[in-house]
Amino acid sequence: MLVAASAGVLTATSALAQQAPPAAQPEISEIVVTAQRLDAARGTIEPVLGATTYSLPEAFITNLPGGANTQLNQVVLQAPGVAQDSFGQLHVRGNHGDIQYRLNNVILPEGLAVFGQTLSPRLASSIRLITGALPAQYGLRTAGIIDITTKSGFRNGGVASIYGGSHGMITPSIEYGGSWGKSSAFGSLSFTGTDVGIESPDGSGTPLHDRSNQYQAFGYFDRILDDASRISAIVGTSQQSFQIPNAKGLQPNLGLNLNGRTAFASEALNQTQREATSYGIVTYLRTTEKFTGQASLFTRYSELTYRPDLAGELLFNGIAQAARKTDLSFGTQLEGVYSLSDAHTARGGVIISTDHTTSRTNSQVFRLNAVGAQLSPSPIDLIGSSSSDAWTYSAYLQDSWKIIDSVTLNYGLRMDQLAAFRRERQLSPRVNLVWIPADGLTLHGGYARYFTPPPFELVASQTIASFVGTTAEAPGSQNDTPRSERDDYFDLGVEQKFANGLTLGADAYYKSASNLVDEGQFGAPIILTPFNYRDGYAKGVELSANYVNGPLNAYANLAVSEAKGRDIVSSQFNFNPAELAYIRDHFIYLDHDQTYTLSGGASYRLGSTRFSTDVLCGSGLRRTPDGAPPNSGHLPGYIQVNLSIAHDFELPGGPLTVRADLINALDEKYQIRDGSGVGVGAPQYGPRRGLFVGLTKAF
Repeated sequence: MLVAASAGVLTATSALAQQAPPAAQPEISEIVVTAQRLDAARGTIEPVLGATTYSLPEAFITNLPGGANTQLNQVVLQAPGVAQDSFGQLHVRGNHGDIQYRLNNVILPEGLAVFGQTLSPRLASSIRLITGALPAQYGLRTAGIIDITTKSGFRNGGVASIYGGSHGMITPSIEYGGSWGKSSAFGSLSFTGTDVGIESPDGSGTPLHDRSNQYQAFGYFDRILDDASRISAIVGTSQQSFQIPNAKGLQPNLGLNLNGRTAFASEALNQTQREATSYGIVTYLRTTEKFTGQASLFTRYSELTYRPDLAGELLFNGIAQAARKTDLSFGTQLEGVYSLSDAHTARGGVIISTDHTTSRTNSQVFRLNAVGAQLSPSPIDLIGSSSSDAWTYSAYLQDSWKIIDSVTLNYGLRMDQLAAFRRERQLSPRVNLVWIPADGLTLHGGYARYFTPPPFELVASQTIASFVGTTAEAPGSQNDTPRSERDDYFDLGVEQKFANGLTLGADAYYKSASNLVDEGQFGAPIILTPFNYRDGYAKGVELSANYVNGPLNAYANLAVSEAKGRDIVSSQFNFNPAELAYIRDHFIYLDHDQTYTLSGGASYRLGSTRFSTDVLCGSGLRRTPDGAPPNSGHLPGYIQVNLSIAHDFELPGGPLTVRADLINALDEKYQIRDGSGVGVGAPQYGPRRGLFVGLTKAF
């Protein structure tokens, strides 16, 4: 388990807490105590109850090279069992996506973002990754729960920062929180401009046509109504634009003719993608001696727009497709906990959500004759338009039974029902046992039945027939609608805390899946498409160590995993028939499988100066060697070392922190993807060496 770094790291935050006017201190202190008690009551509604949990507090984030200026996925990569992929994707325990994000325990619906990160570490007071055999309150997305506890306004003051350096990066940001009476608010604004918005396709530190501008805003407000109740609201938005980076030195090789033009330099391509997401949450919490309940409403709107290079894509790919997709989600989450007795605590809840998605495409293609020759040098337009709706209904009930002081059994049932492209439902039992046989030693084991629909907003209602006889004709014609994945999941773990500050942990898991959900990139717009393997499995072991001793903090994690699937049974038209035939009778590695994943880091505080480092290592994601079975090879292993130094200067009004970060200090040139593998798009490389500096002033 990852824990907070030394308290000295929080010097700037502590200074913020001291900025409140002295006359207001008694009232504010009383309100802060009430707020903390209500926060604790909220935590009793959804405890992890035997699941595997890794905690990354604000001090831990601050210690990382880049600190809060880094992207959220880079923070979560420091937890065990998390592998990195292109486009900022995360794979937890061999799953593609299947991650649910929560803000203060409230579900944040999925969106359409591919490259960008909707949420910033800047808004977090702590981040938890919850995985394993989950209790019944968690469902639909079960590979990992990323639960972010947001900052609040009960510490009057703010922070202004400017950060930037290599690759044309610049990130100004500001945060401010404050309270008045029984109300408080917190807000943050940031902008990031960079010349490496998407991973480089050729390993260059300065890829061509890769500019990105990213704006993020977040706001939190709460009002304590009385000693037992509170209402709170969250709003946020992320507006991001990306140029699609260009490979160098390529020319079209399909032999196509666009009104007399056959050549096109790859350096001149001009493709762009815009991703926008806005979200809101309103929550009412009430607690009594025996009962605590929380009612929330949530919404999210996402929009993705892809603009092609018409001439270039027609000559290189035979299709230039402009695309615009939107998704609007609404939902309610009603949950409560009731203390039945000293030995039994009941928890239950109902979650209902709906999605409305639209898709508009304009595809330019060339017509072909019966033998596959181009009929005309002029392209034709194929217009696509669709919209669809989905509803999900979930309910759960569970009991936490304290059998004896050292043994707790949590058992429950969850019902999920989907009404969308298919109508499916499942009743899922959950059970977890936690045993504490001695001080500092905890053992847990659990079983969970999971029901995981494919991402509704990504399921396309594509008309394959309209592309027959064109340069965009699909490899096949079969297009079964994706199904929901159904899993049996087993998890065993142990954690030992020693008196000297050392904590060791080990966890093993096995998942047996039917209709295993995976996603791939098919076509030029960078929009992922879900598909199913008829059956599959994932298994692995995670080892973790954490050491805290005064100014020194260190951690290391090792994960060994294997994930395979067999027989693709939906969205088959995207795949080569020979590939489908092989996979029908053979288990293959999933494209995002990585056998070995290692993360680690350390920080040391010497007076007002902090030194820190972190490391990411991987054995490489899967690839398909020439003439070999799909996904049978893997990319070379890699190691990325990041370094950081920061110093606090005590100034009137709050400290000034100066930091310098060296990312990929060894300038390791490594591939994340090479363009081969099932459902894999273009090649991508990890970041090249970059030096970044920042100034942060508390006020």
